[in-house]
Amino acid sequence: MGHYGLLVGYDEAREVFWVFDSYEGPESAFTIPYAKVLDYWPHFNNTYIVIYPPERETDLFALLGADADETENYRRAASRASDAIFAAETPREQFFAWFNRGTNLVYLDDYAGAAQAYDQAFAIYPQIPEAQRPWRVMWYQTGPYWAYFYTGRYYDVISLADSTLQAMSEPVLEESFYWRGLAKEALGDVDGALADLREALRLNENFAAARYHLNRLSSTP
Repeated sequence: MGHYGLLVGYDEAREVFWVFDSYEGPESAFTIPYAKVLDYWPHFNNTYIVIYPPERETDLFALLGADADETENYRRAASRASDAIFAAETPREQFFAWFNRGTNLVYLDDYAGAAQAYDQAFAIYPQIPEAQRPWRVMWYQTGPYWAYFYTGRYYDVISLADSTLQAMSEPVLEESFYWRGLAKEALGDVDGALADLREALRLNENFAAARYHLNRLSSTP
């Protein structure tokens, strides 16, 4: 169970959003300035989900313009991330700009370009003051695993998964076990792959991809 801020309302006059904490409930409601949301939004690639009544679809598409097309949306997001790289004033801002470029390139199936962008992000990471380092970024985003795996950088997948899991008080990220398992299989370590896939499925019994690959490997002669 985690603390997730759910934006449930806004006040244009005060330029704030009303926020509920998913763990604490409605009684925990507080406000957060628009500007602060804009500061933190890039940490999740400025992702948004539009919820709308069907009868307003035409209005929505008019507002979104070119961004209504998923592929074009990711292209434009990758371009904005590139702009953010050059506009960044701190190593932390540079890290997220490069990371977001990598994430959008993953969605565009440009794994080589994504891997290069993530490399840049991770190279900048040590320059961030220790207290400001986003050391939990791999808890919530798995783009680097996709990029490194699909460019054949299996050892980098394993190294990244190892460092991510070791940074936790309890290694409970099923995605890290999953990707490490696939990388181990690619390197010929089938027993290690099976162990990681079993652990991924133990942590999340609804992890369909982990179940598929576990069944596939378990039935391999």
